Amino acid sequence: MKTLLVTGGAGFIGSHFVKHILKKYNDYSIINVDKLTYAGNLNNIKEIMNFPNHQFYKGDISDESFIKSLFKKHNIDIVVNFAAESHVDNSIKSSSVFLKTNVMGTQVLLDCAKNSWQLGENNLSEPLFKKDCLFIQISTDEVYGSNPSGDVFVETSKLAPSNPYSASKASSDLLALSFYNTYHLPVIITRSSNNFGTHQHVEKLIPLMITNALKGFKLPIYGDGMQQRDWLSVKDNVRAIDKIIHDGTIGEIYNICSQEEVVNLKLVEAIIDHIPNCNSSIKFVNDRLGHDRCYKMSSDKLRNELGWNPKYRLFDELDNLINWYNK
Repeated sequence: MKTLLVTGGAGFIGSHFVKHILKKYNDYSIINVDKLTYAGNLNNIKEIMNFPNHQFYKGDISDESFIKSLFKKHNIDIVVNFAAESHVDNSIKSSSVFLKTNVMGTQVLLDCAKNSWQLGENNLSEPLFKKDCLFIQISTDEVYGSNPSGDVFVETSKLAPSNPYSASKASSDLLALSFYNTYHLPVIITRSSNNFGTHQHVEKLIPLMITNALKGFKLPIYGDGMQQRDWLSVKDNVRAIDKIIHDGTIGEIYNICSQEEVVNLKLVEAIIDHIPNCNSSIKFVNDRLGHDRCYKMSSDKLRNELGWNPKYRLFDELDNLINWYNK
């Protein structure tokens, strides 16, 4: 039985990951930690709350004494760090909580993992760690910044974050890699594109547009609506993370994306078309500060080295999404 510490496990992607692991494997125990801010919701994990190999703790990853207590109490083998403040608009209004959670919280997790897993030192004074321990840092394609020229970002592309949120995630990525390079802590980073799926908070684009359209409200689109995004099913994302945990290479970064980019305006028009008798109309609003025009990323490394491929396409899933949010 291996023990996973999953942070942000009551949030959108984290809750899907926890349910995926518990339903697929019998030999994993999950310690699920979430601060339960507005974006974390126990309803996301209510179906697995009473599983014998699942324990939930409400807590903050930047609380060092709390995280230390979890490592002391549980024999944690793997950390999967989903916990993050992730709404770009909020980071533009106030960045401090993003730095606290995304950077300092990651630092606390890395330090506690290193101190808990370190067994001693070899002859070169390099730390030795317990067998099969692993730290998975969940990141985003936004760390690469915008690429309106059409260039495709790969794992070795330069980091050029455009806003406080993406800057905080780039910082936590570099911090995690520094623990690999300095201490040889077994770290892997995943960078996914925009996720879609059930249980996503309504502040995000697709849930906001669906719920507004169902209520007959205006559908606000930033600028001219020609921003381009790669949309990845959350189910495909957690499948990829599962694959990376079991077959990924220590010290590597893996991009996770569908490689099918969609213009925001086209997406919102499709949502309107999929809702019968929709009375909503699009309202163009002032563009936000530092708004990236285009994200275009390659997941060839993940596909070629680990054999992962996406199964779900955005427009094929729209009806299911609309039905879920309608209910």
